Amino acid sequence: MMYKFMTLDDATEIVHSDTYFENDVETVKVYFEKPVYGGFHSAECCLPSYEWKNIDGFSQDEINNLQEFLQSVAHIVIRLAREGGFDSAANF
Repeated sequence: MMYKFMTLDDATEIVHSDTYFENDVETVKVYFEKPVYGGFHSAECCLPSYEWKNIDGFSQDEINNLQEFLQSVAHIVIRLAREGGFDSAANF
């Protein structure tokens, strides 16, 4: 399941998965998608390793900025992933 986290000022959408275990490490996938003329730029990052995959269209500077942002909110994303996203977290 994917949960919406937020939309940035440049219309980049951020969504995240539920938590899951990979090699005995609790992991969350975070997806980024930015609309551009003719399609989208997209990328995914796994927390807590910050391993970036499937980068399509984002420049290295943009990825660096997304990384910096993600580092500042990763604790929130992981908590929400454990709880089933914003909607479920609001019901506790």
